[in-house]
Amino acid sequence: MRYFTGPSKHAHSAERLDTDALEEFFDGLGWKNLNNRAATTEIEGTIIDFFGVDDPHRHFDRLDRIPGALDELREEDERGPRLTIGVAHAPYQYVLNSFVTHGAEVIFAGHTHGGQVCVPGYGALVTNCDIPRSQVKGLSLWRHGFHSAYLNVSAGLGTSIYAPVRFACPPEVTLLTMRARA
Repeated sequence: MRYFTGPSKHAHSAERLDTDALEEFFDGLGWKNLNNRAATTEIEGTIIDFFGVDDPHRHFDRLDRIPGALDELREEDERGPRLTIGVAHAPYQYVLNSFVTHGAEVIFAGHTHGGQVCVPGYGALVTNCDIPRSQVKGLSLWRHGFHSAYLNVSAGLGTSIYAPVRFACPPEVTLLTMRARA
């Protein structure tokens, strides 16, 4: 029942994994690590700047590094029009607001498991972060100040390790097709 009382707390530390070896393997495949970093790529002539933070739910995010990472990225690559995408595991409001402030046009996140336990006709009972329940999964618009960005929160495939159950919230994999404006 603690699942319904608020975001989970971490009472124990997990076994440390050899993430350096995993990242090295992924780097060889063209992986771009966005943990408190920025990277750019070009897809069919469109330049895409990505930036992201490490897990805000575990307080690993370093939003203070984003402006410098984006500035450095754009100084090295001055090609014009770009799409800017922000990525975060957990969609906490302060992270989403910062992403919009730093120019994200699209934001991808997860963490919520779509609410995981939903009531038909009502929706998610909890979000496991501080976003509104109506934005716990799917595509919506996140507004901050005078700017906004599309926000896509995936309900994902799994469940919380503290509440390994889903109800009225089927697992999902999201395929989002983006097209350039006319």
